[in-house]
Amino acid sequence: MSLMGSLYTGVSGLQTSNNALNTTAHNMSNLDTIGYTRQQVAQGTRTYVTISRSNNTNWKQIGLGVNYTLTRQERDLILDKNYRRESGRMAFYDVSAGALEEIEYILGESNEGHEFSEALSGENGFWVAVEELSKDPTNSVNQNLFVTKAYEFITRAKAVYDSLREYQHNLNKTVATDVNKINAYAKEIQALNERIVRVEAGVENANDLRDRRNYLLDELGKLGSIKYSEDPTGYVRVRFEGIDLVQGDVVNEIGLYEDPATGFYTPFWKMLANGGYDKDGNVVFDEKAIAGARVFDLTARISSEYDTDIGSLKSTLYARGDHYATYREINDINKDGVYEEGWYRSNIEQSVVMNVEAEFDQLIHAVVTKINDILADAANREGQPPESYYLRDENGEPYQLFEKIAEGEDWTVSNIIINSELRQNPSLLTFRLGEHSEDNITTEQLKKAFEEAIYKLNPNVQTPVCFKDYYKNLVEQIANTGSVFRAVQANQTVATDALSGAREQIVGVSSDEELTNMIMYQNAYNASSRYINVISEMLEHILTSLGR
Repeated sequence: MSLMGSLYTGVSGLQTSNNALNTTAHNMSNLDTIGYTRQQVAQGTRTYVTISRSNNTNWKQIGLGVNYTLTRQERDLILDKNYRRESGRMAFYDVSAGALEEIEYILGESNEGHEFSEALSGENGFWVAVEELSKDPTNSVNQNLFVTKAYEFITRAKAVYDSLREYQHNLNKTVATDVNKINAYAKEIQALNERIVRVEAGVENANDLRDRRNYLLDELGKLGSIKYSEDPTGYVRVRFEGIDLVQGDVVNEIGLYEDPATGFYTPFWKMLANGGYDKDGNVVFDEKAIAGARVFDLTARISSEYDTDIGSLKSTLYARGDHYATYREINDINKDGVYEEGWYRSNIEQSVVMNVEAEFDQLIHAVVTKINDILADAANREGQPPESYYLRDENGEPYQLFEKIAEGEDWTVSNIIINSELRQNPSLLTFRLGEHSEDNITTEQLKKAFEEAIYKLNPNVQTPVCFKDYYKNLVEQIANTGSVFRAVQANQTVATDALSGAREQIVGVSSDEELTNMIMYQNAYNASSRYINVISEMLEHILTSLGR
């Protein structure tokens, strides 16, 4: 090769080193950029020129310098997939543990919230009022205390149940927010796909666009179970919960069906739903239309083995449930009031809020109906009007301490109030028999009602408890479940952090490593520059000598 040709070899070194320095500077500039992936320069030798060869093993060749092959991202696809799966699982248990903490606060067993246990069995609770009444049933002070504490009991019970319902609505807002995020991420991924394909159709690599797309896949993996694959053109296909979310140039959006009774949202695939049209020509969906298009099957058992415990959106839906639960559902009576075998296990048990609602409502239902039954039995025991008006109103009906707000509805927390007549005049509960003796039988039955161990939290609990221990066991159940979720959450955090750390070692920018590379490329640049100077001096020497 001529000396003039040798200059091109030096120039290739200058250009390649300069590009490598630019890439290193780009890495350093994005040291703290979220989602940025470290880029690395790939270099290769240019084609050799064969001058001659004397035999098959002794070729005379001259190298043409270095070639700047590409700037590639440093990623590990297996680590990416594992991280996105485990981060989704961690998000699932984060939501579950957070929901149980909120329930503990609502129940108020940490000196906050409604402190329902005080209203039931505390020093100034309903149980103490029953005990005092049994000591002196005819004392007007004890009668007044009995009715007053019953009022406080039902008032705090309503506050607890209403707070649980309010929390369901807060979770419902999160469902809407998460679905909107998923749709937005999907649209942006599809737009990035098109841009990446266009850029990489030439000689460039769309590394920064790929960084953004990888970041969106990370965020999408926290919301639900995703599968994805990239075709040779650089286009990524994304499946969310087993259904195509991004495919080709199509984004299959998730819709939200709003229950007219509760306002709860149900995510569904618009492309799979059989929507109708309103009078204005707008597409509308009802519960029947989305029956086969739901994004999640919330009757499936939560299991890491089958990857059904992935994603914060699914966990939020599990925690919220799909309606307000009542005591009947513990006995497999569905929300429409029809017996359905396995209803509790499939629809209530796995929802932390609905399970507590049902168990709590069962306690209130049992207390209210038991006390009303005891008062009615006492009135009937003393005879019917007109012979006896004991514990009866002016119409001859037995006094009921608790009444329904809406007749025809069931005895649930939200449908119970205190008898206004008894609240205004508690002494109507005289507990004094016709011969002016005390009705100790009735007051002892009231006392026994609180001590009788015949109630179970749910079908999975075998040991019956009394009213006083029922609520205590309910709180302990929540605490134990919360402890389990927090333990799983802690383990998932460790696993996810380990994967994140391993991935960061590959994709993350190390300032020390980049500074080392910068010195290396600078020295290579200087060497190429020195090489060009040497060739230039040689040419100058030759030209000067020939010129003489």
